[in-house]
Amino acid sequence: MTTSEVTSETNTSASSTGVYLAVLQLVFTLGWTTYVIYLPKLCAEVGIAPSAVILILMLDQAIFTITDTAMGIAADRIAPFVGKLGVFVGVLTAISCAAFVALPFVAGTGPAAQVWFIGLILIWVVTSSALRAPPLTLLGKYAARPAIPFLSALAMLGYGLAGAVSPYLGVVLRNHDPRLPFVISGVVLLLTTLALSKVERNLAQAPRVAKEPVPVKSLGQVPMFFIASMVILSLGYQLHFSINSTPFFLRFAKPDELQWLMPVFWIGFNIAMFPASVVVKHRGGLVVMGAAGLLGALAVLGAETAGNLSVLIAAQFIAGAAWGCMLMAAVSAALAIGETGAEGKVVGLVFSALALATFARMAAVAGGLQKLPEYAPLLHWAPVACWSVAGAGLLVIAASRLQRSLAKQV
Repeated sequence: MTTSEVTSETNTSASSTGVYLAVLQLVFTLGWTTYVIYLPKLCAEVGIAPSAVILILMLDQAIFTITDTAMGIAADRIAPFVGKLGVFVGVLTAISCAAFVALPFVAGTGPAAQVWFIGLILIWVVTSSALRAPPLTLLGKYAARPAIPFLSALAMLGYGLAGAVSPYLGVVLRNHDPRLPFVISGVVLLLTTLALSKVERNLAQAPRVAKEPVPVKSLGQVPMFFIASMVILSLGYQLHFSINSTPFFLRFAKPDELQWLMPVFWIGFNIAMFPASVVVKHRGGLVVMGAAGLLGALAVLGAETAGNLSVLIAAQFIAGAAWGCMLMAAVSAALAIGETGAEGKVVGLVFSALALATFARMAAVAGGLQKLPEYAPLLHWAPVACWSVAGAGLLVIAASRLQRSLAKQV
């Protein structure tokens, strides 16, 4: 088999894996959305006060902050044994899905089941971390380095599609019995996850050309500024999309039109990742993260000052495109350190950063900051500050690394 044939077969196997991971992320994220939609109702059935729902969701994100990195480290240790990672994820997912499906049935028994209900939530949240970083670790372990940006975009497509569908899902499911959606979500997720072992073996058995040396643009060891920047960028996204976007649209639209307007952000997210993956391939993830951060800051500024709905829609589309580029580039950068054997750990840290930013946003909502006049300007301008500061910092670091690499070549 010639080198070109080996490369072609390897790319085909990796691309099919990227599609599989997109489906897995889509199903998992829709399951999480189903949980968030029904949690207030389920909590009411077991006698938990409505004010405590946000605290449960914050606890979920606090757990993710720890378990996402822990699962990534576990994936690094298991992945060298072909087929074991799929089994590891499959077993934890079976436990996770069982707890998830049981939630509405246990809640239906009334306040006496309150402790069991909370216990099931904890089991589901802890074990579901196995579906975040570990599956993506396969790309870093087996995919050819030049293909990683495109495959990262493909994998994140599932996350973006779920974000686009979520507003419709909320409208459709809100008044239905939760048991059937939970059963369907749990079963579909489990069946999807059970294919991971086969996907892993196909990747491991595919012919591969020797991996090229680690390029300067890859991260090497995990620098603290990368993770810190990811936390800041994620916080900017959380504050802009989850807190500010709805009031922005309500300046020009009616509440029942939000289900058609909110997905504009995710349309930009899904479209922009693929052309941006080409730039990541040639210039590196840090450059794209930094440039996208600055572009996103300008887009958020445009959304803040938009004078009509058309301008706001365009600004939201660009903001979503920028966030898609940031997230895809971050995952690509994390996976690009394959030769250090720490892909899972770094991807886990990226997801932990996302969870930490989500926790911070929920804490702001729980504290009622968005309702306090003195804090309203802070919440409005914080996304601009987050994306511009982190973006500029990443570009400075990327330029510094490039200068050092050029100096070494002289």
